Amino acid sequence: MPVRLSSPENSGKKTTISFEGPELSEDYPENPFLHYRLQVFFNLGDQTVTLPGFFAANGQAAESGANSGKVWQVRFRPDQPGTWTYRASFRKGDHVAISEEVAAGEATAFDGQTGTIEVSPSPDHPGRIVTTGGHYLKYAGSGRHFLKGGADSPENLLAYHEFDGTYKGEVPKDRQGEATAAPQLHRYAPHLADWKAGDPTWQSGKGKAIIGALNYLASEGMNSVYFLTMNIGGDGKDVWPYTGYDERLKFDCSKLDQWEIVFDHMDHLGIMLHIVTQETENEKLLDDGNTTLERKLYYRELIARFSHHLGVTWNMGEENGPANFSPNGQNPEQQKAMVEYIKTHDPYHNQVVIHTHSNPEHIVEGFEPLLGFTHLDGMSLQVGNPFRIHETTKYWIAASDKSGQPWVINLDELGPANRGIDPDDRIDNNQDTMRGQVLWGNLLAGGGGVEWYFGYLNHNNDLGCEDWRSRDRLWDYTRYALQFFQNYLPFHEMKSRDELLTSEFLGFCFAKEFEVYAIYLSKGRPSSLDLRNTMDSFLVKWYNPRDGGALHNGSIETVTPGTIVDLGAPPAEPEKDWVVLVKKI
Repeated sequence: MPVRLSSPENSGKKTTISFEGPELSEDYPENPFLHYRLQVFFNLGDQTVTLPGFFAANGQAAESGANSGKVWQVRFRPDQPGTWTYRASFRKGDHVAISEEVAAGEATAFDGQTGTIEVSPSPDHPGRIVTTGGHYLKYAGSGRHFLKGGADSPENLLAYHEFDGTYKGEVPKDRQGEATAAPQLHRYAPHLADWKAGDPTWQSGKGKAIIGALNYLASEGMNSVYFLTMNIGGDGKDVWPYTGYDERLKFDCSKLDQWEIVFDHMDHLGIMLHIVTQETENEKLLDDGNTTLERKLYYRELIARFSHHLGVTWNMGEENGPANFSPNGQNPEQQKAMVEYIKTHDPYHNQVVIHTHSNPEHIVEGFEPLLGFTHLDGMSLQVGNPFRIHETTKYWIAASDKSGQPWVINLDELGPANRGIDPDDRIDNNQDTMRGQVLWGNLLAGGGGVEWYFGYLNHNNDLGCEDWRSRDRLWDYTRYALQFFQNYLPFHEMKSRDELLTSEFLGFCFAKEFEVYAIYLSKGRPSSLDLRNTMDSFLVKWYNPRDGGALHNGSIETVTPGTIVDLGAPPAEPEKDWVVLVKKI
């Protein structure tokens, strides 16, 4: 008999379907993750979506902590309303989980089970964040283009003391030029008060602090968080999806279900999951960097459990590829193999990027061989010198355009490594400089947004951050920039045109020429804009990147076309940075 879900699901809402199979365990020699394979084929009209499923122990592992049971699950997030039908394929056999053959192994248990799902429209839902083939992501439902702002630190966000099976796999050691991991796991105690009644928990109230931390970040208008899912042998040595630090082929069902509770809440808050699958120290840990048994199984589990989320970026590795100080990195062929695997096996085709080294020469060496590669959607850029971020973003936008495969260029780590972005309370903090050079520098070059790295010597640093309020003012600056772009600019139609701007101080110009210009000035002193090729008149407005808010009039409110025009003076504080909006009347 077909199985029909009892109530309609909304498009954009997660649907979990459970099946009952043989009694199995994470600890059995007969490995349920490798020697069994669940695939579910969903159909609506001519549309077919094939989803991998996963062993779910007793189906309630987040609450029970179970490591054995009969339940297999698939998570589906339909993006179209209608009556979806599905059919389960459940196979048993040696290494069948990573086989590409539909008929590999032998059918067993609930193989062939069918059912239907009634999906109702969800007109108010913005939809999944999807790639566009250009330099920006967008929301599939609303069509609005996406710019990100968020946290790059702590990279070991998931090293949280209330997740099952989470501990320090090795004793942290001091290393020159790197953060030293704390001997204890994260607790995020300062954010416990940010948890709200009705928010999720597990096991009688666990998880409140990490949920509260995400609540705080979302309340500041941030929409992306960077985190590792595997740092075995890396910096923190405290995050992995496996049943143990030395395990590579079996997964911890209760831990991963608890991660899912947190990721579901990120969906609810509108926060993208920036999933970083490995570190520079462990990029050859699985299959010596190849995409064979261990790596395929790891990616398959991540895809099966987490690819359905509304905002996902798969980052294939932090500081990936060889460098003179890290020569044992993955080569371009290995990089392409893992990128292609995750892109072609993710049924939702989420964005796939790779994180760079910080040195410009290393970036060129590592990424020129990847230009034009169909399955790579962008770069997760790290730049050691913040004064080079604008030009570096422009360079890779132009290079990817020339290759025929435009990339989204996000700035995901900034130097200097010892400081990154300083906390608010540091007397000589660098936030004013970083606001202009990093945030506005990336955005006005055509970049896709910024996640902030906290350095290794600051308090609440890259591995030791317990309190995102340590950068409370920074989130405001980021929100003001994102609001300006979303409210006033057709930014997906604009390009960097710095050559049109003349200023005695550092400035950037972003333009949809003859229609709108956005100009960042490091000091609001006299500057001019080349409008010689247009005969239209333009309004001149000023925006305060330090305080946000409304647009303001400066000393000149309109400019005459056909000449190089003086933009005038800002409404106040000309010694500080300002953004000028010049828009056709």
